[in-house]
Amino acid sequence: MAMLLKKVWESVSNRATSFSSSSIDSVTTPLSYTESSSSLGGFDRLPIDVVLQIVRLVGPKDAARLSVVCKSWRPLVSDNRLWIYFLQNYHDTWDSVFFVETHLRSGYPIQTFSSPITELSFMRIYGQRVQVPGAVIVDGGSGHCKYGWSKNACPTGRSATFLEFGNIESPMYSRLQHFFATIYSRMQVKASAHPIVVSLPLCHYDDTESARASRRQLKDAIYTALFDMNVPAVCAINQATLALYAAQRTSGIVVNIGFQVTSVVPILHGKVMRTVGVEVMGVGALKLTGFLREQMQQNNLNFESLHTVHTLKENLCYVAADYEAELYKDTQASFEVPGEGWFTLSKERFKTGEVLFQPCIAGVCAMGLQQAVALCMDHCHAAELTEDDSWFKTIVLSGGTACLPGLAGKKKKIEL
Repeated sequence: MAMLLKKVWESVSNRATSFSSSSIDSVTTPLSYTESSSSLGGFDRLPIDVVLQIVRLVGPKDAARLSVVCKSWRPLVSDNRLWIYFLQNYHDTWDSVFFVETHLRSGYPIQTFSSPITELSFMRIYGQRVQVPGAVIVDGGSGHCKYGWSKNACPTGRSATFLEFGNIESPMYSRLQHFFATIYSRMQVKASAHPIVVSLPLCHYDDTESARASRRQLKDAIYTALFDMNVPAVCAINQATLALYAAQRTSGIVVNIGFQVTSVVPILHGKVMRTVGVEVMGVGALKLTGFLREQMQQNNLNFESLHTVHTLKENLCYVAADYEAELYKDTQASFEVPGEGWFTLSKERFKTGEVLFQPCIAGVCAMGLQQAVALCMDHCHAAELTEDDSWFKTIVLSGGTACLPGLAGKKKKIEL
């Protein structure tokens, strides 16, 4: 392999000089494979698929440089299969959302094209994507909405969710237009300048006709409102599927810890398997915050608002790997809330996270997270949707509460 890579770079160094004046456009314009007087040197003896495997190792930037070496290298490194691989495996800050965009555009599985001239060029998309701000992302959660750019690691801001925005007695279309106009105004961009990806909160879990109609009505209203605002492209997709795509997967089980409930969602090839069943727990982020508030009140800890409790939950709480053993440890820790001073918590820190696994601690009669995941996996196995049962053994955590330290580790322990 080392010798083959050495030949690649020898070919580049020997021929790149004569093509140094080539433009960027010539790099990204795809060509079909044609007979040429030029050759790939020693690589002529290798099958195209083997050469593509070698080019994968040099990365997207160097692969683009290879396209200006000669007429033989240019169509080879413009192959859609190569650039689909780069899009799926190179983890830039914007890559997960871009994976969603290209994935939805071309269907499942991602198609490769034998004639790049008449079809979508993923090499051109890759090059253009790096040079633009990207898509507007609107995460329409059930508690509040976050918005920002696909290339940024963090949201730009937050607002009320579009399900509660404005006058709730107004028609959905009017509320959505008001909501998205407000988002674009706060981001100081024109609606017509950028595509948008909207994550839909998980609701109407059943596979009944009325539930399907409700989901379809919400999605149609979003598309209508945005296209009437001249948005160039719209992708509206539920949060669970988007979380799975962000983890570079198209099949698996997503545990979405929402504002009011936690949903365990089986997804196969990007489609929610509602016929298998979505498990719903009556415990969400709001319940955990409320439980911590009650614990603080019992310990005579004074605070001004629920926001203070929420801040302490995010900065001090965690999930214990062994709850019973943690009860006998010294777990005291302090955090300063701006404007209110220092707060010290002890056992409340891990008891709050344990509510997900033992809802009875908070007085909730519901199954725990481990039971919901196990039940969902049993249903997936019994459904026999594919010959390979490995698709539902990938579990992805999503939601702000999923960031609690120790939660991912306890999930793995439960799976074992």
